[in-house]
Amino acid sequence: MNSGDIGFMLICSALVLLMTPGLAFFYGGLVRRKNVVNTMMTSVFVIGIAAIMWALFGYSLAFGNDHFGIIGDFSWLGLQGIEGSTTDYVSTIPHLEFSIFQMMFAIITPALITGAVAGRMKFKALFLFIILWSVIVYYPMAHMVWGLGGFLAKIGSVDFAGGNVVHISSGVSALVLCIVLGKRKDYLRVQYHVHNIPFVVLGASLLLFGWFGFNAGSALQANELAVHAFITTGLSAAAGMLSWMGMDVWMSGKPTLVGSVTGMVVGLVAITPGAGYVPIWASIIIGLVGSPICYLMISKVKQKLGYDDALDAFGCHGIGGIWGGIATGLFTQTSINDVARWNGLFFGDTQLFIAQIISIVVTIAVAIIGTLICIAIVRCFTTLRVSKQEEQKGLDISEHQENAYPSFNGLD
Repeated sequence: MNSGDIGFMLICSALVLLMTPGLAFFYGGLVRRKNVVNTMMTSVFVIGIAAIMWALFGYSLAFGNDHFGIIGDFSWLGLQGIEGSTTDYVSTIPHLEFSIFQMMFAIITPALITGAVAGRMKFKALFLFIILWSVIVYYPMAHMVWGLGGFLAKIGSVDFAGGNVVHISSGVSALVLCIVLGKRKDYLRVQYHVHNIPFVVLGASLLLFGWFGFNAGSALQANELAVHAFITTGLSAAAGMLSWMGMDVWMSGKPTLVGSVTGMVVGLVAITPGAGYVPIWASIIIGLVGSPICYLMISKVKQKLGYDDALDAFGCHGIGGIWGGIATGLFTQTSINDVARWNGLFFGDTQLFIAQIISIVVTIAVAIIGTLICIAIVRCFTTLRVSKQEEQKGLDISEHQENAYPSFNGLD
């Protein structure tokens, strides 16, 4: 084992955990005043339930002995049998530390879904949904992409830090869930204003900070690959921010602060699958192209199709993740990371690009089918949506009996 790698990975694990409170502020600032407590709660509670599930059986299912290339087994229930050893995934840190790092991914991923259903989903229903979704969608996806013997790894697709596992899976599931749930009251008839822009910027800043642990830490060692992933992450985020600002000016005449930090997050999403595979210059292209794609998806396509993805979980994470997976198939170089079997399409090879497309299609299918199964099971125990009266009152009061701004008396 290597003490430098151990220290590096502990720091990266803490950084990734910080992203979930960051997401709570990001999402919380975007919603109406009467729903801010509920929206932040839907991110924060996942820290509790996802961590316990991961320790009890989630890690074993995601990274345990392979079954059919789809799922692990129960050999490491309760994290028994992994202390005092290393793992086949990385030899320079303790096996337990690897599981800790992966735990943070299992926490942030389902929390991303909650943005799509803000302001109208019963907390009890969401609580049950997150438990089921982790088992039915997340653990199999983590095994298929990252597990030894995983199906998508076997066909040669690559996902450095979670394009498929984290962003496409959560984004597509968010889309399915918000469609089944239905639109918010008065959606498209009244304007929903961002209630706290400083919260949004604080949350996005915490996400940016944590994302360096997310991507650089996925090298699993304090080495040159981690440095490479660090710089590609930062440059894609910067390019995504500038590109979104340009779209704001082009479409509405003025740059916006909310738009700028949203573009930054899109740049982070888009580079995630390729951070440790693509050249530095390609990361700038990935961020520059990703923001306009997501911008148009949110501002044009969503309105045309009429679905109510409240905080654009699908528009940013689903679409951004899909673009990132495709871009990884375009720009990957094996000289950067020999985990990739082939170079990208830009360098003349087609095999990786095809494998990336297959992996994206499989991820979308797993997310859609798995989400529908989760919804069907949840409906056996509770309704999905709050009543019209509860939605009108606000979920802070109706679901939690709390008020973020008790002294505020204005219109919401």
